[in-house]
Amino acid sequence: MELLVEHVDVWAATIPDKPGALSEVLGHLCDAGANLQSIISRRAPDAPGDAVVFVTPLAGDAEIAAAAHVGFNVTHTLHSVRVLGRDRPGIAADLLARVADWGINLRGFSASTVGGQFVAYVAVDSKHDAERVEEILKRN
Repeated sequence: MELLVEHVDVWAATIPDKPGALSEVLGHLCDAGANLQSIISRRAPDAPGDAVVFVTPLAGDAEIAAAAHVGFNVTHTLHSVRVLGRDRPGIAADLLARVADWGINLRGFSASTVGGQFVAYVAVDSKHDAERVEEILKRN
């Protein structure tokens, strides 16, 4: 199974939980040239009135400056590995079983498929665990 496996920085921001807030911050990133591959947003469970948004990737000075301007910071407590490959039934279960066999606990997981391809983000708590996930999933 041919996979592209790589560490990705995840950027996070707290935004108001109100109509248009997410569109506004994403618009700033777009205006700076960001071509985001993953966006996850949800209400902040411990902060009524706030929401949180996670994006990846951001690259280059203009994108990073725009992100900082609207409150984004690279996360230092969430480490993520992006996995791209050909979709097939059970791919997520197989990948996660390989990670679990090495005793690595997940912080989070998301995956989607489009046109016969899948993309998954495996989130763990430490850089060391992210490096181990990369090593495990690069083995065919």
